[in-house]
Amino acid sequence: MILILLGPPGAGKGSQASKIIEEFGVTHISTGDIFRKNIKEGTELGLKVKKIIEAGSLVSDDLTNELVFDRLAKENSESGFMLDGYPRNINQAEALDSWLKEHDKEITKVIYIEASNETLIGRISGRRVCKNCGATYHIKNHPPKVDGICDVCGSELVQRPDDNEETALDRIEVYNRKTSPLIDYYEKSGVLHRFNGNLEIDEVYEDVRDSLK
Repeated sequence: MILILLGPPGAGKGSQASKIIEEFGVTHISTGDIFRKNIKEGTELGLKVKKIIEAGSLVSDDLTNELVFDRLAKENSESGFMLDGYPRNINQAEALDSWLKEHDKEITKVIYIEASNETLIGRISGRRVCKNCGATYHIKNHPPKVDGICDVCGSELVQRPDDNEETALDRIEVYNRKTSPLIDYYEKSGVLHRFNGNLEIDEVYEDVRDSLK
């Protein structure tokens, strides 16, 4: 099973990813995790990424593809894998198609979780993160036992600077603008499946699970 997870900020991709991994045993492959791992380990690719990020530039498609394919080449999970945060544009999607074809693999499904701006902004602006351990909460959907205090380590919960309403709207608009061609690309190939992210997390997952079985 080879899955791609798409959706704007606040759509609930993280929650759905956790449930898919737990039930179907696929490996979660995130570009952010790949970048951080290579930088931490000081690999040749990681050093390239570090220089680019420190310079305030965007990592190129070619380097991103190289990092992802290097990770996929090491992936031996019989249950398959799920890509999260990749591809981000048509160039990356075409490169991924070529890599999969070379390795006699194909995409099973592209899981696209869509939701209204009102829902997305509400989820993003209500998010709170532990300053110490990084545990994530939501003031409405997943509140801590004690207001403002992490259940895990007892440290203070804070709102990240980019989780305010104004910034959230900008992030959503940028995502939609950059991703809409990608949605069309996968829709034309017949692998895109849309899910209503306005529903509660468990309701969305029921639909996702049914489509994967």
